[in-house]
Amino acid sequence: MRVGDGYPTFIVAEIGINHNGDVEIAKQLIDVASAVGCDAVKFQKRTPELCVPESQRNQMRETPWGYINYMEYRERIEFGESQYREIDEYCRERVIAWFASCWDTEAVDFISRFGVPCFKVSSPCLTDENLLRHVRSKGKPIILSTGMSTLAQIDNAVEILGTDDLVLLHSTSSYPAHYEELNLRMIASLRDRYMVPVGYSGHETGIASSVAAATLGACMIERHVTLDRSMWGSDHAASLEPSGLTRLVRDIRLVESSMGDGIKRVYDSELPLIKRLRKDIG
Repeated sequence: MRVGDGYPTFIVAEIGINHNGDVEIAKQLIDVASAVGCDAVKFQKRTPELCVPESQRNQMRETPWGYINYMEYRERIEFGESQYREIDEYCRERVIAWFASCWDTEAVDFISRFGVPCFKVSSPCLTDENLLRHVRSKGKPIILSTGMSTLAQIDNAVEILGTDDLVLLHSTSSYPAHYEELNLRMIASLRDRYMVPVGYSGHETGIASSVAAATLGACMIERHVTLDRSMWGSDHAASLEPSGLTRLVRDIRLVESSMGDGIKRVYDSELPLIKRLRKDIG
């Protein structure tokens, strides 16, 4: 993975838990991401007994598996070792990188078995100092999302992690996020404050702001992907369907090729127009 100044925008399709506990859906989403030219896919990994508060465990909810409590739902939505082995092999076949947001230390240890190129720390976990230290102990590059966080909280997280091999992602954590709350100028503000590469994790419904983020210098763009936004699950509504992800990758690459070097020149394609349209003034 090459991320930062001087490299093309690194585009991540976040599968997250949009696989709904089904490896075949995960494979279809990997296929989509690979086919449209994404650089990586990302999953989420939690250890339910560590991440689900006691007060929520027995709350009942409708799920694809019936009317079950939240703890059972969390256990069913999580992939285990055999599923991740299958995902790892499938991504190798499709020549696309994968990694995961790890929400607890056991999840970090679990995902580290697969030799992932980096670890992601999600916005809700930015204040979990024990998790930050554990992730850093693995010696891999870290991507840290900054949604729902104050500058003081980000300062503390960066102090714990250090700035070596660190990428920050500006983010607004509401699902879906409102355009007037995206605050894309924070990309430059974070870069100036911490002197590290800064990307953008978008939860809006369209692609315009994510393309704009790339134009503003975001080194990485991360967007949730789904097969169908009407599918059951908490993240599908703020995700891009295959057609949206296709347009996102296309438009980011077009913007990159359009930026140029800032040196004014006359292009060969303009020379015939000079002869035809410009008048010599003696």
